[in-house]
Amino acid sequence: MAAKSDFKIPLIVSASIHIGVIVIVAMGVNFDEKPKVVPQVSAPAVQAVVVDQKKVTEYAEKLKADKREAERKEKARQDELERRANEAKQAREREQAQIKKLEQQRKQKEIETQNAAAAAKAAKLKEKQEKEKAAQAEAQRKKKEAERKASEEAAAKAEAKRKQEEAAAKKAADERKRKEEAERKRKAEEQARLEQERMMQEALAAEQAALSQTRNKQVVSEVQRYTSMIRATIQRNLVVDESMRGKSCRIFIRLAKDGFVTGNEILSGDPVVCRATKAAINKAGRLPVSQEADVYNKLKEINLTVQPEFN
Repeated sequence: MAAKSDFKIPLIVSASIHIGVIVIVAMGVNFDEKPKVVPQVSAPAVQAVVVDQKKVTEYAEKLKADKREAERKEKARQDELERRANEAKQAREREQAQIKKLEQQRKQKEIETQNAAAAAKAAKLKEKQEKEKAAQAEAQRKKKEAERKASEEAAAKAEAKRKQEEAAAKKAADERKRKEEAERKRKAEEQARLEQERMMQEALAAEQAALSQTRNKQVVSEVQRYTSMIRATIQRNLVVDESMRGKSCRIFIRLAKDGFVTGNEILSGDPVVCRATKAAINKAGRLPVSQEADVYNKLKEINLTVQPEFN
């Protein structure tokens, strides 16, 4: 009985130490400190305590290693989240750069169109001036020709003074006929010039109408493009949940020239979607808007339908 009791005491002490160490580890106690001396009970009990203490220390080290591994994994997760956030930021910056590039290309095309129109107008004006110069030169030539003929006729008249009155009368009739023909030609030429000017004015008016129609189409296209950009900006800031699926909100938005939202008002739609839409607009603060006056005038007050998008 005494021997059995000697073995029972070390076992009880060992079990108590195990339980105590596990509680201390759970509470975060540092095992680097030197363990306290356990009162000696007997030689077998001391040996059991030393062996168990080693196992407890190994177990504590394992818990610390597990904690360090968990911290390492958490840091790796945070680093991955930061990397993804940076990639998203870079993607937005590339998108803005692409939008800016497209805007520059559009303005360049508009400048080229205006230059082409100006060149065409200048060519028509030059053609008109050349025709006027040609008409003036022709009139000068005819004038000199008439003067030459008049001189010859005067000389012939002087020599024909001795001729019969019939010849003089015939000559006078020919002169009258020539003058009538010259006047007829002059009137015909004047009429032709007036008709040519009228045709040129009509051509210029048609060209201006075509240019105006082209600009109107460009304005409509730009308004549609900026409306899509405004809707996309709102969608990026819209917080959605499943209760919004298939629902929408129609909202009135007033914009300043720099895109700053000066007012918005719900027109109709689902209350939850409408509240989320107003919150997204207020979060954005500014919305995309064109710097061109005719495009901005159609965007400064718009009615927009917003429907949450689900990936």
